[in-house]
Amino acid sequence: MRLVQLSRHSLAFPSPEGALREPNGLLALGGDLSPSRLLMAYQRGIFPWFSPGDPILWWSPDPRAVLWPAQFHLSRSMKRFHAHSPYRVTLNHAFGEVIEGCAADRFEGTWITPEVITAYHRLHELGYAHSIEVWDKDELVGGMYGVAQGTLFCGESMFSRAVNASKTALLVFCERFTRSGGQLIDCQVLNEHTASLGAVEISRHEYLHQLSTLRMQKLPQNFWVPGTLFTPQR
Repeated sequence: MRLVQLSRHSLAFPSPEGALREPNGLLALGGDLSPSRLLMAYQRGIFPWFSPGDPILWWSPDPRAVLWPAQFHLSRSMKRFHAHSPYRVTLNHAFGEVIEGCAADRFEGTWITPEVITAYHRLHELGYAHSIEVWDKDELVGGMYGVAQGTLFCGESMFSRAVNASKTALLVFCERFTRSGGQLIDCQVLNEHTASLGAVEISRHEYLHQLSTLRMQKLPQNFWVPGTLFTPQR
């Protein structure tokens, strides 16, 4: 196993199975964040993650954290909250505001640099990256974004500026995603928050198998069309 230096003149990635064990999943460095390279990466189960000032680092961890959307863990307190939720939830209404919110709301710092924001905004404009927004009246209070791969959604980041806002984004999205044939949400690396929502770990081999199957399947043609997913009961 060795770290591979990517060329700006080739989109080729090494096999994810050759990623380092320590740090877990580090596969390659360099290249760029062009739409074609990013799409090639996601198609192979690879994603970028790096600190400001560092070279672009590419990862494919083992195990991989995933959420089967039908198994989203809805706690009793969240169920009560959602039954009287003040929030409105939309899809693809404010991608730029969501990714900037994800970048800003990090006490420990963020990897979502202006370069990353520009790169994913280009993916959004091309129809591959999507956002879910949570609104309290006309104020954006939470949301999440990620990259679509057929009936698999690669979640990138979420943020919350009000109680249960990011949980509401994921809950509403999971319900819509499941009803429309969505199969799996990639959470990349398990943490306490995603585990509490029902995320689990599977092997990289199993994730790559799921990816190869699900990315060839299709959601309804109008699934990602901007719209309202949830409206509070008055």
